[in-house]
Amino acid sequence: MSTHDHTPTDEAADLWLTVLCWIGLGVATLDAFVQPLPAGLTWAALGLAFLTGGLPAARSALNELWHDRRLDIDLLMVVAALAAAAVGAALEGAVLLALFSLSQTLEHRAMGKARRAVEALMQLRPETALREGAGGVVEEVPVADLVPGDRVILRPGARVPVDGRVVAGSGHMDESTVTGESLPVRKDHGSPVHEATVNLDGILTVEVLRPLASSTVAQMIKLVTEAQAMKSPSERFSDWFGQRYTILVLVGSVLSWFGFRAMGHDGGEALYRSATLLVAASPCAVVISVPAAILSALSAAARGGVLFKGGAALETLAEVRTFAFDKTGTLTTGQAVVTAVTALERDESGFLALAAGLEAQSEHPIAAAIRAHAVARGLTPVAVRDMRAHPSEGITGQDGEGPVWAGNARMLAAQGGQLPDALADLADGAETLVLVGRGPRVLGAVTVADAPRETAARAVAALKASGAAILMMTGDRPAVAQRIGARLGLAADEIHAGLLPADKVQLVDQAAQRGRVAFIGDGVNDAAALARADVGVAMGVAGSEVALQAADVALMAEDLQKLAAAQALARRAARIIRQNLTLALGAMLVLVVGSLFFELPLPLAVLGHEGGTLLVVLNGLRLLADPIRSR
Repeated sequence: MSTHDHTPTDEAADLWLTVLCWIGLGVATLDAFVQPLPAGLTWAALGLAFLTGGLPAARSALNELWHDRRLDIDLLMVVAALAAAAVGAALEGAVLLALFSLSQTLEHRAMGKARRAVEALMQLRPETALREGAGGVVEEVPVADLVPGDRVILRPGARVPVDGRVVAGSGHMDESTVTGESLPVRKDHGSPVHEATVNLDGILTVEVLRPLASSTVAQMIKLVTEAQAMKSPSERFSDWFGQRYTILVLVGSVLSWFGFRAMGHDGGEALYRSATLLVAASPCAVVISVPAAILSALSAAARGGVLFKGGAALETLAEVRTFAFDKTGTLTTGQAVVTAVTALERDESGFLALAAGLEAQSEHPIAAAIRAHAVARGLTPVAVRDMRAHPSEGITGQDGEGPVWAGNARMLAAQGGQLPDALADLADGAETLVLVGRGPRVLGAVTVADAPRETAARAVAALKASGAAILMMTGDRPAVAQRIGARLGLAADEIHAGLLPADKVQLVDQAAQRGRVAFIGDGVNDAAALARADVGVAMGVAGSEVALQAADVALMAEDLQKLAAAQALARRAARIIRQNLTLALGAMLVLVVGSLFFELPLPLAVLGHEGGTLLVVLNGLRLLADPIRSR
C-alpha cells in the first residue's frame, strides 16, 4: 500500500471513491445472486467498481514506479483484479478492489489521525490578541504581529496566543491541550503560560517570550511530523519486506502459470489459479501491520502530552529494563520549601516573621522559600533596614531591637557564637539549616529542603511494578539523596549521590549491560547521560525548545506518572505489532498453501487477503482509544 502522506482532501476523495466502488459492487452482486439485471447495467456497475477501486491504486503504483523506481503493492491488486476479469471472474475482481479500497481508506484515516491529533491545536490559536501599548492603551492586533517583549491582556475564557510569562494578575489555566494536565494550573507573577491554553479566571498580563513560529504548538507539530518520517526498526522491516516481496510475488505468479500448465491445466484454468496465488500471496496486511500500530500509539501519546521522536523511541521504550532518574528538578521540584521552624527565644510566628523580614530583599531560592512560608501562614515580615549581604555566609541588618542576622554556620562563627545543643540534630541532618540570631546569640533556625514531586513516588512504584529497575543519580550529598530516596520508596543501593556528569554516564553504561536503559532529566544539564542512554526522556518541557530537541521522549507536563503510562502504551503497541504480524503472515501462508495445493477459490482468497488487512488496521487503531493518562 502506498505510504505517501494524505491530506484531508485526499482522505475525503478516498472515501467517496470507496463508496462508489461499493455501490458498483452492490449492483453487480444483486445481479449475480438476487435478481438478474439488464446486461448493460451489470457491466456499468462492474465498470464503476473497477474504475473507482482500481484507478487510485494504479495511479499510486505508477507514481511509486516513476518517482521512486520501486514496485508498489498497489500494483499487485490492480494486476490481480485484471487477471480475475480476464478469466471470467469480474465479480471477484470487483470484490477485491472494493475491499482493497476500503482497507486503504481506513489506513489513510489512521495515518491522518496521528497528524490531526496535534495539528488540531493550530485551530485553537486565536487570530488576534489584545496588546498593551504605550500609556496602557490596549489594541487588538493579529497574533502573527506579536514579538518578544510585547504585553498582551488575557481575559477570562481567552486562549493564550503565544508563549509567555505572567507579569501581572493571577488565575488558573486549562493546559490540557498542551501538557495533558487534567486539572487547572495556578498562574501567578513569573509563571510561564503556553500557547493554545485557556485562561479560566482572572485578568492576566502576559509578556511575550517567543514569536508564533517558535511557539510550543509549532514545536510539537514539527516534532510529530519528524516522528512520522523516522521509521522504527519494525517499520523498516515491513517496508523492506514489502518492496522485495512484491517483486517475488509478481515473478512467482508468472512462473506459477507455467507450472500449472505443466501439471495439465488448460490456459484459462492456469491463469485463474495464478490470479488466485497472486491475491493470496500479496503482503498488504504484513506491510500495514506495523505503521497502523506505531502511528496510532504516537497519536495516543501526543494526546496525553507525551511526544516521541519517532517509532524507534516508542519501540525502545517498550524494552527498557532500567530507568535512571536525575534527582533535582526531575524527582524533586527543584524549588526549596520550608520543612521546619524552630524558635528558641520567642514564639514561632514572631520568629518566622523576623526571618522573612531579613530575607525580604534576597533573590536566593532559600530566601524565597522562607518568605513564601511566612506569607502562607498569614504573617507580615518584620521591617529590617540597612541590610547587607555576606557571600557564602548570609545577611545582616537592623530591626527595632538592634542588629540581627541570618545565615549558615560560617555566619554564626563570624558573630562569635556557637550552635546551641537544641539545634545540633538539625545541623547534622540532610536539610539546609538557616540560623537567625543577634550577635553571638542564636534565636532559632529554619530548615529548608528540595521536596519530591507529588507524582514521583507513584511513578516509581508503577515502574517497579512493571518489573523495571530504578536508579536515582545526583550530585548532592549522600544525606540529602537518602532523605529524598526514602520518601520515594527507593532502597539504599538504588541511590547514587555525589556524582559528576561523567559518573552518571558510567552508571548508565553499567546498567546498559543488563538491558535497555532510559535516563530521565531536564533535557539540558544531563546531556551526556541522555545521549548515552537508549532512551533519553526530558520532563516538563512545554515551551522549552532546547529540551524538546535534546530528548527522544518529551513529557510536556511535570507529571512523572505519564512515563509509566507511556511505557505501558509502548508495550501494548509492541504486543499489537506482534499480533498483527502473526495474523498477517499466518493468513498469507494458509492462503498460499491453499492456492498451490488445494485449488482455493478466488473469492475465498480475496476475502482472506482483504479481511486480514482490515483486521490488522482495526487492531492497530485500538491504541487510539486509550490515550496516556496519569495512572
